[in-house]
Amino acid sequence: MKILALNCGSSSLKYQLFDWEKKEVVAVGIVERIGIEGSFIKHEVPAKDKEIKTETSIPDHKVGIMLVLDALVKGEGAVISGMKEISAVGHRVVHGGEKFNHSVLINDKVISAIKDVSHLAPLHNPANLIGIEAAIEALPGCPQVAIFDTAFHQTMPAYAYMYPVPHEWYDKFAVRRYGFHGTSHLYVSKRAADLLGKSAKDCNIITMHIGNGVSCTAIKGGISVDTSMGLTPLEGAIMGTRCGDIDPAIPMFMQNELGVGPKEMDTLLNKKSGLLGITGQYTDRRDILQNAETGDKKCQLAVDMECYKLRKILGSYAAALGHVDAIVFTAGVGENAGDIRQKVLEGLDCLGIEIDKAKNLGTRSKHGETLISTPASKIKVFMIPTNEELVFVEDVVGILNKTYDDHMVYQYTFLKK
Repeated sequence: MKILALNCGSSSLKYQLFDWEKKEVVAVGIVERIGIEGSFIKHEVPAKDKEIKTETSIPDHKVGIMLVLDALVKGEGAVISGMKEISAVGHRVVHGGEKFNHSVLINDKVISAIKDVSHLAPLHNPANLIGIEAAIEALPGCPQVAIFDTAFHQTMPAYAYMYPVPHEWYDKFAVRRYGFHGTSHLYVSKRAADLLGKSAKDCNIITMHIGNGVSCTAIKGGISVDTSMGLTPLEGAIMGTRCGDIDPAIPMFMQNELGVGPKEMDTLLNKKSGLLGITGQYTDRRDILQNAETGDKKCQLAVDMECYKLRKILGSYAAALGHVDAIVFTAGVGENAGDIRQKVLEGLDCLGIEIDKAKNLGTRSKHGETLISTPASKIKVFMIPTNEELVFVEDVVGILNKTYDDHMVYQYTFLKK
């Protein structure tokens, strides 16, 4: 059984072909700059240690998906003989609202429901839908499965996901905390439990997904009980270009001061704030850390602010959980920036956290799953590279083979290594 995992963004398309029987990635790649000049597809075949980059016009996602399928069956990067070898396709969908608390087989009703909640993720869901519809057209009869970023967080209790605003906002407009990066938090928490030698049901874990987007999740007994992103991915930690938590009166105050409307303010908070807003020019943590070391005060402030905010979130989740077995850092920054990890964990001796500083600073994503705390640490701290596409594959197989329980909880057998 070969499963194609697709992750469609507004101008990009990531993909991975996975052989379930052999438990290996057959091909992986990305289509970049869809609808923009300079578009290309980069296709990799791990078994052959081969990478092929092709620059070509890619006006829309339909053309992008056809390029992916061509790359899989034609030329020097071919890994299958024909489309019939693809057993199913798994699609990332960012927002499922309250309509979906698990992955589902896609049909017209599901597509309609995804459209109904697209106003909650206007930058993401429409692109996800374009990818779904293009894949259905390109692979008629092939099962298509939707995997939702928000689904993992549907286990949060009402006191964690509700906001202290008029209740009718929830009743009429579904205003509540949803959370994101669900497949990443699920993957690394399951892996952490396995590394601890325990069942996920017996573990309390705090996962910290730190990339350009940042979210943290408190996981109790294997399920999400709180998470830092909210109705949208704007809430929570300081991010590359997103502000995270701020006084809710600031947008209204600045709209009056600047003479801008809601759309302009939304752009300012989502695309021109966060680390970019603080430094005035940087979002990449490598640039920020490098310039902080050479005396750039704004860059140093950005580092201090980001790590302080993450440390506060971590502390609040430790209080919410009562007992913490492990902390996990993942995603681009969480996996590669030892300086950030160390600064986030500074001053948490009260929790019994003890970091192996040399190991932490020397650990990168390429080293794979790594324990960066000392044997004496009461809470284990891991760096675990995320693999959201593997969760896509597990969910697809779970749905096709019906290997889940009455509560639609998949076994995720391959997440145990």
